[in-house]
Amino acid sequence: MLDHIILGCNDLDRGIAFIEERTGVRAAFGGVHPGRGTQNALLSLGARRYLEILAPDPKQSGPAWHQQITTMIAPRLIGWAENPGDIEAFAKKLRDAGVAIAGPWPGSRARPDGRVLNWKTIDLADDREGLLPFFIEWSVDSVHPSTDALTGCCLEHFGIVSPYPDELSRTFQRIGIDAPVERGKKVQLQARIAGPKGNFAVSS
Repeated sequence: MLDHIILGCNDLDRGIAFIEERTGVRAAFGGVHPGRGTQNALLSLGARRYLEILAPDPKQSGPAWHQQITTMIAPRLIGWAENPGDIEAFAKKLRDAGVAIAGPWPGSRARPDGRVLNWKTIDLADDREGLLPFFIEWSVDSVHPSTDALTGCCLEHFGIVSPYPDELSRTFQRIGIDAPVERGKKVQLQARIAGPKGNFAVSS
């Protein structure tokens, strides 16, 4: 169900260079998010999964929660998305289970080639500061970003670290997803990406 992981940085070119230096693959500009204050670059991590480098768009302002990336000089993981399939049905399942959510909300982005991608998302009311995912369903007439993003890399590992893995695992079970939770000293998202230059690890 993993759709994409998000690497935040205060400057898109800096984020692109960060990934290129470590993988040997340069992510391509994906477009801007109107009304969200951000722009991105994309790198395929395999079939229907990708890395999104997310940075402020200097031509627009954005919601307060995106302001965190304006001071993020060192790129780091800031979130991730799962694709649950039929998002309307999934929203009902979450509500029936007593999970507080917002959405589904429509979203869109114009690609550099002019094609528009459309999707719907669900946000959890409590995402444990990004440890839990948001959920996305792509429109049937939209090309999944991994399809024509630059290739050469794959996601070898993605996991969530917590001092209390059992409690967090129960939370994941409640929302109906199977995500690896590892025991560690601090709360953290972790990923290991393999590319032409070898493997490198990145975390939140």
